[in-house]
Amino acid sequence: MIRKTMILGSLMILALITGFNPVQAQTVPVLSLADAQKISDAAEARARQDNWNVVIAILDAGGHLVALRRMDGTQIGSVDVAQKKAETAVKFKRATKIFEESVKAGNVHILALGVTPVEGGVPIMRDGHVIGSIGVSGVTSVQDGIIAAAGLDAIK
Repeated sequence: MIRKTMILGSLMILALITGFNPVQAQTVPVLSLADAQKISDAAEARARQDNWNVVIAILDAGGHLVALRRMDGTQIGSVDVAQKKAETAVKFKRATKIFEESVKAGNVHILALGVTPVEGGVPIMRDGHVIGSIGVSGVTSVQDGIIAAAGLDAIK
């Protein structure tokens, strides 16, 4: 035990002297609350243009809810759907529209993955990293996708 302690101590002194850092800090961009609010504000503004009532869910890179907005008059079932769309987008790093098209083409086996194959979920990217996702539900899947895209445009 003493020998291990001496070796570890020697390595630490060597690291301090040489400037060697065995644990290199890696910076990865993150989704801030301010970003989530900008995205949801822009998405809501786009929905209001056509009088579409929707739920907008914003998740971080770990799939945790950062912001949720349910516009007046939106069915409560859309809360779950919006979150599931966002969850699919962040977990698989791609838009849910891809899964919808795949299922329409007959590839129903992907449903076993637990995806929500309905347009309206999109990953949020920054510097080549997925930092979160947006999920929108309440109108048609195409309209949900339009709203989600408008939200993403707010932070480009």
